[in-house]
Amino acid sequence: MDYNERLRNATREKLRKLDSLRGEEVQSEEFWDVVLVTAVDQSQKEAYELQIRDKLIRKEIPLGVHYKVLSDPPGPKIGNGGSTLYALQSLSDTFGKALSGLRVLLIHAGGYSQRLPSASALGKVFMALPLGEPVYQMLELKLAMYVDFPSQMKPGVLVTCADDIELYSIAEDEKVRFDQPGFTALAHPSPLSVGTSHGVFVLDQHEEFSNSEMKATSCLRFLHKPSINKMRDSGAIYKKGSRLSSEFVYTDSTYYIDFASVKSLLNLLKELGPLDCEIDAYGDFLQALGPQATIDYTNNTSNVTKEESSLVEIRRKIFNRLKGTPLNVILLNNSKFYHIGTTSEYIFHLTEDEALRAELGLMSSAFSLHEEENSSSCVIHSILDPSSSVGAGSVVEYSRLGKGASVGRGSIVSGCWISPGLSVPDGAFMHLLCIKHQEQTKYVTVFFGINDDLKRSVRSPSFLQDLNLFGISLANCLPCWEIETECLRFSGDSSSCNVWNACLFPICSDQQSSLLASLQMLQAILTGSNCPLPADTKLVSMWECLQWKNLEEMLNLRMGLHEAIRQKRSD
Repeated sequence: MDYNERLRNATREKLRKLDSLRGEEVQSEEFWDVVLVTAVDQSQKEAYELQIRDKLIRKEIPLGVHYKVLSDPPGPKIGNGGSTLYALQSLSDTFGKALSGLRVLLIHAGGYSQRLPSASALGKVFMALPLGEPVYQMLELKLAMYVDFPSQMKPGVLVTCADDIELYSIAEDEKVRFDQPGFTALAHPSPLSVGTSHGVFVLDQHEEFSNSEMKATSCLRFLHKPSINKMRDSGAIYKKGSRLSSEFVYTDSTYYIDFASVKSLLNLLKELGPLDCEIDAYGDFLQALGPQATIDYTNNTSNVTKEESSLVEIRRKIFNRLKGTPLNVILLNNSKFYHIGTTSEYIFHLTEDEALRAELGLMSSAFSLHEEENSSSCVIHSILDPSSSVGAGSVVEYSRLGKGASVGRGSIVSGCWISPGLSVPDGAFMHLLCIKHQEQTKYVTVFFGINDDLKRSVRSPSFLQDLNLFGISLANCLPCWEIETECLRFSGDSSSCNVWNACLFPICSDQQSSLLASLQMLQAILTGSNCPLPADTKLVSMWECLQWKNLEEMLNLRMGLHEAIRQKRSD
């Protein structure tokens, strides 16, 4: 059996095992005692709790588990490292001494997903996949991929992120065990180019690693997003035995913290006090571990999004608290790491990536009424009229397409109701959000180009020509809608003008008119024609939609689709 087939079979077995546990009461040591999901704020926390509650009611996840959601405290961004510390404190406050006997899965899912806005309102961890029935979301996939871990794990915490997928196979007589003191990380053979944007493990070169599918060993030090020269100088590059190429490195993904190290991190939080800067759960924790770790990295802020004056001092305290702690690695030589955090990654992995589709068993059409299956597109939890069409490389989820409606190539359509005869152009991102506005439920369909940079900011509206919507300068878009530049409103932080904060999208009374209004605006800028907005049109931004989101209505729309699909299938 070749390695690809082994990977496919191992993955399918994990999915089968989780399917057998969905809706069942699980026993201690058979599954996680606690699954803790982090959220960026109270609003996101409520969204996550609502969806987990619904999953439990519908018996879509194992029962008898403590499912918890924790929001970051209000104030400065604290990063996934800060979230980890607060999550451990919350676990300690909730379970007390009993925590020392629990197996915890910690999923970092905070953030507004500006690079994949269809996951912004309901969260990346609830992103749907064309797999299973009921349809898997990332939460279920995480539970499936780690389904074998709890029974081979001493009490402690497994830390992971919501927007990546790790697949692996091991020999039948092997187990991935988390039973060593300190931290234990999964490691994947990767090209050197991947290592420059991930963490890289430096191992003892005297050992032979790649003759088996799995090897447990210790790590000398951890490099965070190193240059290729840094990898070479540190002895992190290996040259034989990999199925990748002549040269490869071992990169990071998920890691385990034993209970003694959990206590060290709890003491660290007491020492640090309230956090006022972003801490990285990988770069700032793992670089302090291993016998060759040095304090030098604490001064390197080149990979930091926003540098705060306190960061270096906090890093030094982390290093001093964790130095001497072992870093163990489990080398998964037949493994794959996939990241699904951007619109382009999402489209590629769901429509083009033959490897992932084969390994996970992803479908072109999952839980949908969709007669003409196009293997190069992806339809999830949707109802499509037989005369409608979806172009190659497009993803349609939680949507309805009427008679003769069409979606172009390379687009994402999420939550929309496309009336008969309407066409979504190529490369479009269209996503319906339900909001509460003036005590009423309203609908907003946001639209962007798939490759638009929603985070790109300018100092003031006078620099609108430097912001692009669908690759077209925003300064050139406004005249098409007969909006004066000085009338364009930016919400949120007034010092930061970007497409995310720009109030461009009309509030409407129902799904269909919302899609139509936004589609007319989009067609106007693509053709350079005029589409004057009605005088009483209220325009809002993506940022405002998230502040005013009506989660219950968004979930009700999905449930309405669910019932309609089931009913039509039974007919």
